[in-house]
Amino acid sequence: MSDGTFVDSQMNMQKNVSLKNKTWFGVGGNAEYYIEPNDAQELKQALQYAYQNQLAVTMLGAGSNVLIRDGGIDGLVIHLPKSFTNIEIHEDILICGAAASLMEMAKVAAKACISGFEFMVGIPGTLGGGFRTNAGAYGADLGKITVELVTIDHNGIIKKYYPKQENIFGYRSCALPSDEICLEAKLQGQKEATNQQILNQMQLYKEKRQSSQPQGVRTAGSTFKNSPDFSAWKLLDEAGLRGYTLNGAKFSEKHPNFLINTGTASAEDLENLISFAQEKVLQKTGIKLECEIKILGKDSI
Repeated sequence: MSDGTFVDSQMNMQKNVSLKNKTWFGVGGNAEYYIEPNDAQELKQALQYAYQNQLAVTMLGAGSNVLIRDGGIDGLVIHLPKSFTNIEIHEDILICGAAASLMEMAKVAAKACISGFEFMVGIPGTLGGGFRTNAGAYGADLGKITVELVTIDHNGIIKKYYPKQENIFGYRSCALPSDEICLEAKLQGQKEATNQQILNQMQLYKEKRQSSQPQGVRTAGSTFKNSPDFSAWKLLDEAGLRGYTLNGAKFSEKHPNFLINTGTASAEDLENLISFAQEKVLQKTGIKLECEIKILGKDSI
């Protein structure tokens, strides 16, 4: 952390920290308070500080599927650093910290000849953030392979969940209480004799993404959720929104469900284009598209 004013040097907590460069869109205001706790104990202290000072808590992962408004985020923003990125292997199970990269998990699993993680290879973001939207692709998702989930709530109490028995995850949804933060999880795949088929599948997924999704641009992945009844990109395409531009915000010509900051967009521009698209599709089809991107913070004054 290089900007902001220190509030508590023991916890490395800072005030008025810019979040602009902490998300893939590259927009947004400041965090009122910001911390990158070094371990679970420091995280517990930060949560207790927030509770004692009546501060709302917002978790920020890799920033790959969030849009932070220009007015920034009130309360405490917590970002888990490298100390929460552990990935351990026990037979066919990966034990991973909440800040572990999904793409790195796919690579580690492949190297250990464990299948079931291939779908993660093209998904940016971290495990903790991925749980909140039950990240997935190609018919697979985190909820289907998670056997144990460890969280900490805002009182510092550690809890364990067993998703396969407790029906926690749905399509792009998670029923965990909003005030609980993922610390660690166990995810189970299937042990294979070799990793060649795993590597082949990962390469196939990579090629599919490269051929169908924009590369090297400021985007946050899919803007709207699909449903069993429709594909969001088709509705956007039929509404004439492929390549549609509003100031510096634009829907990709390659894949209209990908919203892009072409370099000059503000968070307000991006959110306005999201709202415009929802209204356009609603008028044409009667369907209200649900945002898959998480919009955080407050409007600028």
